[in-house]
Amino acid sequence: MSLTNDYIKQRLVEKFGEALTNFEESFGVLSFAAPAALNLKVMQFLYDDEELQFRFLTDLTAVHYPHQVDAELAVVYHLYNFREKVRLRFKVFVPVAAPQVFTATKLFESANWMERESYDFFGVEFVGHPNLKRILNVDEMTYFPMRKEFPLEDQSRIDKDDEMFGR
Repeated sequence: MSLTNDYIKQRLVEKFGEALTNFEESFGVLSFAAPAALNLKVMQFLYDDEELQFRFLTDLTAVHYPHQVDAELAVVYHLYNFREKVRLRFKVFVPVAAPQVFTATKLFESANWMERESYDFFGVEFVGHPNLKRILNVDEMTYFPMRKEFPLEDQSRIDKDDEMFGR
């Protein structure tokens, strides 16, 4: 059996119904969004189902969307099916005020370092993680450097002429 994106979507909708949203396909990869409370249930279903068998977590990261109120942070999971050579992406959106998502370390051991990195740079708190602490930045940092919370340029500079930069 060839595993198609339409079939994967059909199976997900049969299992989770209207809870999963934003289905789209880009560059042959099916993407969708899931509620934060369902992230483990969706991954467990994709892992356990005999026809789907998404048993490899290729990547886990976060993205900051500062203009999406109450959904500023997205945790992005990339899963892979070795047998059919099919990739899948899904996102879980959480507010910056309470960036909590259940850890995937019980299902994928490789999630350990990826979740720590996402915590370190974006501040996503993975509930149940065995050792959630900074791994690349110093422990004394009080902010998360990959969030878009600061201007890219120093607005107080007076020695910079905007006309020289095409503005």
